[in-house]
Order: sequence, then structure tokens, then C-alpha cells
Amino acid sequence: MFQRKKFWVVGIFWIALHLLLTLSPLLILLIQPAPSGRGFWIEFSAAFGYVGLAMMMLQFALTARFDAIAAPYGIDIVLQYHRYITQVAFALILAHPIILFFHDRQYLQALNFFAAPWRAKFAIISTIALILLVVTSVWRQKLKLNYEVWRTSHGIFAVTAVGLGLAHAFGVNYYLVLPWKALLWTLLAFVAFGSLIYVRLLKPWLMMQKPYRVETVVPQRGNAWTLVLRPQGHEGIRFSPGQFAWLTLDRSPYHIQEHPFSFSSNGDRTDQVALTIKAVGDFTNKIKHIQPGTKAFLDGPHGAFTPDHFSFTGLVLIANGVGVTPMFSILVTFAQRGDRRPIHLIYANASWENVAFREELEYLNKQLESLSVTHVIKKPPENWAGESGYINKELLARHIPSDRESWRYFLCGSPRFLAEVEKALHELEVPAKYIHIEHFNLV
Repeated sequence: MFQRKKFWVVGIFWIALHLLLTLSPLLILLIQPAPSGRGFWIEFSAAFGYVGLAMMMLQFALTARFDAIAAPYGIDIVLQYHRYITQVAFALILAHPIILFFHDRQYLQALNFFAAPWRAKFAIISTIALILLVVTSVWRQKLKLNYEVWRTSHGIFAVTAVGLGLAHAFGVNYYLVLPWKALLWTLLAFVAFGSLIYVRLLKPWLMMQKPYRVETVVPQRGNAWTLVLRPQGHEGIRFSPGQFAWLTLDRSPYHIQEHPFSFSSNGDRTDQVALTIKAVGDFTNKIKHIQPGTKAFLDGPHGAFTPDHFSFTGLVLIANGVGVTPMFSILVTFAQRGDRRPIHLIYANASWENVAFREELEYLNKQLESLSVTHVIKKPPENWAGESGYINKELLARHIPSDRESWRYFLCGSPRFLAEVEKALHELEVPAKYIHIEHFNLV
């Protein structure tokens, strides 16, 4: 209970701080307005530009994976918020010149790049970089950009948009003519680019101090593979079951090729960790070919998708496909702890042959009296006596406890699966605050 209250308080604090920093340009106007005489629409346009720029600068801190910021919400929620707020900032920044152009056509002269003053040139390049950043992010799959190319270009566009946008603001030198106002924006720039230095330089250096080696690669059903890692020269990491880490394989952590995967091993065991990965893309299809002894680096643990942060009578774990990975970590960790609180696992798959950890789950189901496993098979084999089809409201009503509020519900799987299961739980009057969801789309 104390841990939950602590996360709630910390979460409110970060939201309030983010809102304060975002609106700081407008607060500056209220505290000490700039010289008058420019008219409402010019001031209105400037307000849009400054707020949008402040939003963009704070995105560097949101994506730096600071545990203190991500812990109350989960890093998947933070990254989703980052995507949405960037689009809001994009709209505000784009509105800034558009309002000026409609208000006074003389501002259109700034579009003459070669004749425009340097501050206008910086604004043009910054805006183009921001447009490219949004387009390549929103339509990355349609543009067929692989992850490494996208991530490199994303960083270049972001630094260009924010850096030149800030230079433009200082170049205009209207609101920032007073030293204390310039100091505020300098501090925001420090937060932005300090976060970038941390995540691109300091964090990889820290990861290099704690390397891992691949011990073995274990095939799983459903075209998945479990990567077992051993720490080299350090004690390893302890994580809460359900959390994940970013993995870098066979190269320096300064390289951009890192991917997030859930732990599938006992969180209390530090001498080895396991990550279970389904082969669905260029990188994941290479996992089965990884040789023992390959070097690896982990950035983690991350995530708030863990029962360790909450009090509960029992757990309902609902997953499809490889979404069972964090659930399996929860099960093996609770088994080793001797935790006897009841756990219901409801696990959906296309076929019986594709059930990852099938034998391990059968073993745990026999060994743990507190565990019950319900398999839901879309196309079941002949003489199948279990549940078939899809996880829906009617199926859940048969398996979740009648005492809805004393249990915690953890959901992990594909986006459509999560949306349907969450809707069904709401219809069954499961309180939203007891439902915890892990999304796959972190990148």
C-alpha cells in the first residue's frame, strides 16, 4: 500500500513539473511582459512557438529512460506520451509561422532562404527537420525504414529541430532580452541536451562496465528463442518479475542496435538472466543463430508491469503468444519465493503446437497448488477438452474470480488482443486501477 501511494505521489509530481516547464514561456509573459506594440496575433503566434519549443526540449528527458520518471507509469506509457506530445508540439510550432503569414504578408519574405536573416534561416531548417522527424516516425513502417536507420535519423532531426529552434529564439531576442529569461531557456537546453549526453554517452559507458556473455540459446515453441545470459565480472542485476531490458548483442552499447525484451527468468536470481524473443523481424530472426560466448549488454531493468509494486489477494495473468514471457517470469519467481497466493493464467494461442513454455507451464501447474492454467486455442486439436476460440467476456466470466477488487489483472500481448480483453474486463466490472497492461510497441 505504501509503495502504491509513493508511486502515485511521484507520478503527480512529474506531471506537475512537466506542465510547469512546458508553460514556463507563458508564465514569463505574465510575470514581466515584453515591450508592447506588436499586436495580439504576433504575441499569440510567439506563444505557440515558445510552448511548442519547450515541449520539444523536454522530449529528450522523457526518452532518456530515467527510472525515477518512468517508474510511476511504466516506460511504455512514457514513450506513448512522448509520441503524442511531440505531435502536439509539432502543431504548435507549425502554427507559429502560419499565423504570422496570415497576419502580415511581409513575413513571407522570410521564406526567401538566401535573402533571409540568419535567425529566419535557422527557423526554416528547424521546421523542416521537425516535419521530417514527425513524418518518419508516424509513417516509419510505410516508408520501410529499418529500426537502426530510423533511430539515427530521428536523433539527428530532433537535435537539429530543437538546437536551431532555440538559436532562432535567441536570435529574435525579443522575449529573451532580459538575462533571467535567457537563463531559463539555457536551463531548459541543459535539461534537453544533458539528457541526450546521458543516454548516448554516459549510459553506454555504464553498461560496458557490466558486460554479459551468451551462455545458451534455447528454442521454444511458437518460433521463439530464450537467450540465457551470464554476467561477466559483476554480480548481475536483480529485477522485478514482469520487467524488461534493452538488449545489445555482439557489439558496443554505443551502437544504436538495441531492442527491448521482457525477462523470462527468476527475477531474484542474479547469476543468470533469460530473455525470450519471438522471431518476427530482421534482428529477432538472428537470435537462433547467436553462438554461446557472444558478448551482450543490458540496459535495465525497466517497466512498472510487475506485481511486486502492489498488494493483492491473487493474480489473473492474461496473455497471447509471446506475451506470456513476463507472465512466465512472474510464475517462476513466485514459485522460487514460495509465494502461495492464487494465480490464474489465461493464455491464448493459434494452435496447441505454438504454445510457448508449454511443458514448463504443465510442470508448474502440477507443482504449484495455487496456480491454475487455462489454455485458449484458436484452432484446437481433435478431442480438445479445453477452451477454444478467443478470449472474450463470456470466457473471462467463467475464469476470473467473483471478488474482482482484491485481485490484480496483468495483460500482455498484441494491440488488438489487449484492447479486446481490457474492454471485456471493464464490462465485467473489474476496476480500471487493478488492470495493468504491457504494450509491445516501444519502438
